[in-house]
Amino acid sequence: MCRLRFVMAHRRGDPTTAGEDAVEQLAKASLSRKHLTEFPDHEFTGQEDKVNIIDLSRNSLTSIPQTIHVYTNIVDLDISNNRITEIPGEIVGLTNLRTLNCKNNQLKNDSLPKDFGDFTALETVNFGGNLMLNFPMQLAEITSLKAIHLGGNRIRQVPPEIKNLSSLEYLYLGGNQLTSIPVEIGLLQRLKCLSLCDNRIEVVPPELINLRQLKSLSLHNNRITTLPLQIISLGELCELSLRGNPLVVRFVRDLTWKPPTLLELSGRVVKNRGIPYTLEDLPSSLIEYLNSARHCLNPKCSDVYFSSHVEHIKFVDFCGKYRLPLLQYLCSPNCSSNSGYSSSNYTSSSDTESEDEGMVPSNKMKKVLLG
Repeated sequence: MCRLRFVMAHRRGDPTTAGEDAVEQLAKASLSRKHLTEFPDHEFTGQEDKVNIIDLSRNSLTSIPQTIHVYTNIVDLDISNNRITEIPGEIVGLTNLRTLNCKNNQLKNDSLPKDFGDFTALETVNFGGNLMLNFPMQLAEITSLKAIHLGGNRIRQVPPEIKNLSSLEYLYLGGNQLTSIPVEIGLLQRLKCLSLCDNRIEVVPPELINLRQLKSLSLHNNRITTLPLQIISLGELCELSLRGNPLVVRFVRDLTWKPPTLLELSGRVVKNRGIPYTLEDLPSSLIEYLNSARHCLNPKCSDVYFSSHVEHIKFVDFCGKYRLPLLQYLCSPNCSSNSGYSSSNYTSSSDTESEDEGMVPSNKMKKVLLG
């Protein structure tokens, strides 16, 4: 029979003193690297309700027994680096479980029970290094989650339901097959670390501007050619990893131009000339359209545009050394050939470059990793 080892651990609960976490003695059973092929129930006979932490990592386990629910006080279960192919539904009976580490096994999406989302206390889950093709939908039901590790799988997309994880602070999805970032990630108000490295992502959505607490954003080894201009508004961001993207090895400039419609041309005339209008003059639909006008971002142009615009790359100095291409929109090709936006200015000093550099306060970006 194994001997339970009591360890001092910080565990969330009612603080013993104001502003401090309660410190408890937790009973830990460490059976890592014991060449086990089966779950060692016999090791815990008569102690099931006493053990709080079980470490069965780095063995040769292929399954977890249905009797797992008898360990009612487990807060941390580590079954990483085994050969497990399925998680039993009874695991949801571990109502005190806070951390579940299942990385480096042989789990697929159907390896998780349908009611896996019934956990109410689970805060950290690690399914990295498995065989999952999709983001496990059950995880989107566990609103207590603070950290999700899903790196090294084969995940192709993240569902919109991820917006339900309002407590999430850490999301690791590196080493998958993602081609896009769902805009719903921008709704995760508590997110501090987002890792999307080693995927196939081409576009970074401007909705990430809403991640006001984001401190680290890893986007290296993707297919990103530009960054949204809004990214400079992430005031807490102190680490941005971009190496291995096309925007680092070559700067892309897209001048695709869709001619404006007669409606847009008329709207531009009204807005650019300051022609007044009221509900007595125009139907509400046209007034709503006119009010949707956006100003051209060329500092030497005061015109507006609606849906017809030119995608343009603007170079911004983030940290005094690297110039990064950010995506912005201009009202017409004429603005792209304006002296303030000439392609020759990309490699030479200009008034526009000085203005660009001033866009980013020195305390915004502490670390930009390009190489």
